[in-house]
Amino acid sequence: MSVRQAIDGASIPSVSEFFERYGLALVMVASYFGSGSVFIASSAGVRFGYALLWAVVGAVLLGFVAQDMSARLGIHGDSLGAFAREKLGSTLATVVMVLLSIGCVAWTLELTAAVGKGIVVLLDLQAIGWMPFAYLTGLLAIVIGVLSYDAVEKIMVAMMFALLLTYVVVAGASSPDLTAVVAGFAPTGLSPSSMALTVSILGTTALWPNFFLESRLVEEKGWTDRSDIPTMRRDLAIGYTIGGITTIAIVIAAAAVLRPAGYEQLETFLTPGKALASVLGEWAMVVFLAGTLAAAFNSIIPIMWAPAYMIPEAVGGEVADSTRVFKAIYVGGVALGSLSPLVHQYLGLSVIDMIILFPAYNGVVGLPITAVLLFWAVNDSDMMGAYTNGWKLNVINSALILLAIYSAWSAGQFVINAIFTGGL
Repeated sequence: MSVRQAIDGASIPSVSEFFERYGLALVMVASYFGSGSVFIASSAGVRFGYALLWAVVGAVLLGFVAQDMSARLGIHGDSLGAFAREKLGSTLATVVMVLLSIGCVAWTLELTAAVGKGIVVLLDLQAIGWMPFAYLTGLLAIVIGVLSYDAVEKIMVAMMFALLLTYVVVAGASSPDLTAVVAGFAPTGLSPSSMALTVSILGTTALWPNFFLESRLVEEKGWTDRSDIPTMRRDLAIGYTIGGITTIAIVIAAAAVLRPAGYEQLETFLTPGKALASVLGEWAMVVFLAGTLAAAFNSIIPIMWAPAYMIPEAVGGEVADSTRVFKAIYVGGVALGSLSPLVHQYLGLSVIDMIILFPAYNGVVGLPITAVLLFWAVNDSDMMGAYTNGWKLNVINSALILLAIYSAWSAGQFVINAIFTGGL
């Protein structure tokens, strides 16, 4: 190979070439990077300074490996939803997928509430309240979510790069202690409370709907055989690196500004923006809150794509490939998820209650079921052929299952009770 050929092969792709090769992982990252992730990352910085930066790196690696297994399942075998139908039968698989889909609707409820609340704070519209904006958020998500996959991917990738720039600018302006930042990438002085927050960071990054989506959407990218795996892994590396850097920037900003200002905990996911304004100026609040709103909205579409793929795949037959059924489930799911004002009215849950409790519900219900199903699928020789998991990947997959079981065991009863008894 000549030097010129080597340079051409290593050249940065154009925008059109980038979207042709990559982008799926950024859709996956967008789905987990919502208001809950911003709140958890900010809380880590406020409560423990830079000490949990290592957990962000660990979460990124866990997310990468889990998505890699899901993608290989789709490339060498079939989607996770189709695997469930094959092993459980159509009826039981459909019941399981509907049960999991309730969690996706719950996620959408908290995201529409978060966007509505954020708009009110950002634009000073307390007289109107957040509820009308929650309905409008759902309507906009419906309009965008039924576009073609390629169109939605471009929108989400652009928003993720915007989020990266937003939070890196705020983190840079906060003048962090670089020595302390570097030290935060090594685990030290762990306590039960810091470990609980570490589990939260891991849990928000290893998002169970993504296991279904990745295994289904590899087909959209044209990744269908072993030769496509290097491209798939580069895509994951790009996506999860951007997600990780963005999360690290939020932790750094919170640690550098809020912690020295005397904050010990956060009341809501909007508190960091208000606090940053008092130290860095009004611009920091506007940028931080705008980023939080974009992150929350960005999550709605891929999260609600999951049941729109899962349920038809479980049913099987012509339904599995029906665009009309996909759109009907997506529109219906987002419409239900737009009813966060009714959840507030009848269950007494505040916006912050929804932001904390509904992702937690998914951690104790959706993640254990999906982690076990994924482990089963990537070790099934009928599905994967010669490409079943090796022992190293099984160790990591087992860690994901243990994390899921620990979350369900330690918080399950509390989360369910809190949802139906008026919140935290």
